[in-house]
Amino acid sequence: MVGDRVKALREAMGLSLRDLARASGVSAPMVSQVERGETSPTLSVATKIASGLEMTLSQLLRLDEEPHVAVVRRADRVTMARDGHQLAQLSPALPGQRHSVSLHTLRPNAATGGAGDPPLHEPGSRETAVVLEGSLVLALGGERFELASGDAITFDADLPHHFENSGRNQASFIAVVTAGLRRA
Repeated sequence: MVGDRVKALREAMGLSLRDLARASGVSAPMVSQVERGETSPTLSVATKIASGLEMTLSQLLRLDEEPHVAVVRRADRVTMARDGHQLAQLSPALPGQRHSVSLHTLRPNAATGGAGDPPLHEPGSRETAVVLEGSLVLALGGERFELASGDAITFDADLPHHFENSGRNQASFIAVVTAGLRRA
C-alpha cells in the first residue's frame, strides 16, 4: 500500500507530517490521509509526495523495481586503491537505495583522505564504521577518536572526516553510509 510506504519513508528520513507537507507542497492533512489509507492520491499528489521524499514517482511506487535478491560476489566487487587505502563496495546499486556498505583496508600510516578534504557524502548522511582488525583514528572536524578492533562509531558523515592507521599492522573496517537521514 502506498500510504504505508510514504509513512515508512517519511519516518526513516526523520520528517514530520508538516516537514513532508512543506517539502512536497501537499497539505499535511492530505499526507496524513494518504498514509492512513483513507484516500488514494492522484498522480499529481503522489508525484509531489515523491518529490518531497527526494525520489521519483516510480521509486515511490516501486514501478522500477522487481522483487529480487542482489548478491555481490567477491570477484565482482567494485574496488579502488590509492595511497595505501583500498575500498571495496559491498552493496549493489539499487533504485531508491539510500545506503551503501563498503570494506576499507588501510596499510600502516595510510589514511582514507586528508585533513582538508571536503565531505564526500550528501547533506544529512550518517556513517557507522566497525573496526574489523587493527586500530584506527577517526579525525572528525577538530576531534580524534581512537578505535580498536571490535569498536564501532556512528557520526554525521557530511562533516569533513577521514580514518587514519597510525599502527604497525594493517587495519580494516566496514562502513555503512545512510544518505539524508539527519535534518538540520
